[in-house]
Amino acid sequence: MLHLTRAASVQFLRPIFVRVIRVLDWPTYDGWLWIDAYELARNGDAVARRSLFVMPVGLIWPDTSAPARRSIARTPVRRGPVRVR
Repeated sequence: MLHLTRAASVQFLRPIFVRVIRVLDWPTYDGWLWIDAYELARNGDAVARRSLFVMPVGLIWPDTSAPARRSIARTPVRRGPVRVR
């Protein structure tokens, strides 16, 4: 997982998190690279596949020791007869 900000490219005015699929071998300028990645929502679900042009020196690798997703504890619903008026 990567955190992409303006340090990686000016296109990230609004920072995003991505899960990298692969680094592409497309021709680029020196100091830049293309990556294929899934953009992640706040809950960690992939919402879009993107090919991104980034500077490797600006990539932020978040702490991976923390769990990527929170488990959602759900309260069981009490089932029974329904009263209709």
